[in-house]
Amino acid sequence: MTETMEKPAVRAVLEALQPLLGDRLVATQAVREHHGRDTSYHAPALPDAVAFPRTEAEVQEIVRACAAHDVPIVPFGAGSSVEGHTIPTRGGLSVSTREMSAIVEVRPEDQLAVVQPGVTRKQLNTELRATGMMFSVDPGADASLGGIASTRGSGTMSYRYGTMRDNVLGLRAVTADGEVVKTGSRARKSATGYDLTHLFVGAEGTLGVITELTVRLHPVAEAITSASCTFGSVEDAVNSVIELVQYGIPAARVEFLDEVAIAAVNAYSKLDLPVAPTLLFEFHGTEDWAAEQARIAEAICADHGGAGFAWSADADERGRLWAARHDLYFATKAIEPGKELYTGDICVPISRLAESIMAARADIDRSYLTGQVVGHVGDGNYHASYLIRPGNQEDLAEANRLADLMVGRALEMGGTASGEHGLGLGKLKFMRREHGDAAVLAMQAIKRALDPKGLMNPGKLGMAG
Repeated sequence: MTETMEKPAVRAVLEALQPLLGDRLVATQAVREHHGRDTSYHAPALPDAVAFPRTEAEVQEIVRACAAHDVPIVPFGAGSSVEGHTIPTRGGLSVSTREMSAIVEVRPEDQLAVVQPGVTRKQLNTELRATGMMFSVDPGADASLGGIASTRGSGTMSYRYGTMRDNVLGLRAVTADGEVVKTGSRARKSATGYDLTHLFVGAEGTLGVITELTVRLHPVAEAITSASCTFGSVEDAVNSVIELVQYGIPAARVEFLDEVAIAAVNAYSKLDLPVAPTLLFEFHGTEDWAAEQARIAEAICADHGGAGFAWSADADERGRLWAARHDLYFATKAIEPGKELYTGDICVPISRLAESIMAARADIDRSYLTGQVVGHVGDGNYHASYLIRPGNQEDLAEANRLADLMVGRALEMGGTASGEHGLGLGKLKFMRREHGDAAVLAMQAIKRALDPKGLMNPGKLGMAG
């Protein structure tokens, strides 16, 4: 608290906002520490204070006060980022959307919902149970929808239902001057104006604070079938995925787990899957269509040496399988207790997927670090994760080396440095290599136009050199 109050600009902001927010303006050490880190390996940095607005009007007043005194603003959702997006490297005010958790409207007939940014995916899907609809974007963690939109997240069902980019119809955001920008509409398409919705989706909080989202909903399938299949090699497993995609099977989920990941899942979630490269599937549709998709996938897997293709429509069995997949983060950390998980993601053209994954696995095998490769491989997106000792610079350097090799190959293959995690702090260095000088200069121009003082989440996207 003393450190914060010694900064005149911060003190002025707190004095201006105290009558508005009361005890929802906090500068205690514990709260600052919570908002100074995420789940990544990046070093934490404390905000000077944390604000908990409940309304868009309060966000406007917060932004105006910060702008008047040149105090940085860092939007904060659930804190589940893995790339350092919410770490306030230059201090300032962390603006938590925790209190902005209202589901404003659900319109099943239009297949959409209007929500505040602090609503989480689980919260929304619980609300939707009686409507026969679902929100499909499932990044694993119970992230806030504002955070998922800001990082352009996706998850296990993006192959069938699209990423957050595809599922945000419109939004409202407070920009650096305290004004509200409204983008998109409730219509499914529009041919008017610049596509500002998708400018803010993926902007990582560098252009404004999202205060409302209109998101697309999908009907809950009549029947859902899950399946697993093991393979003698990574190449056989991934080639099965490539053929399935090229065949046009609209699987809801296609997940790959290597041997290390399967062993971790078995130990942590008490499963007994064969320890081998494995594909997990989920198929949605009518009973006949879901079963037909499973039969086609089984035949494709068999052509590539797949064994033990086991599929079931039992809800409990399916729930255990996907709960284990979502708990993989904790299962991996349990392999070597006390270590932290360094994780990164890339996305490549589907035709290069097998080559890319095998190279990433070979890099790990040559390293002294324990690591794994898993992914949402139906759309060419996968993750490599490495266990490192907290604070050990040698381990961190080795993990960085492995991650950089993976990203470098992805870019050479025509892929991207991140399919869903975003850039955050660690991947800004790849911006020019992926997008080129002209594109980066265009992004910087957009940043300057909407945030001339550079106060919105400074040091992140839009600031790449």
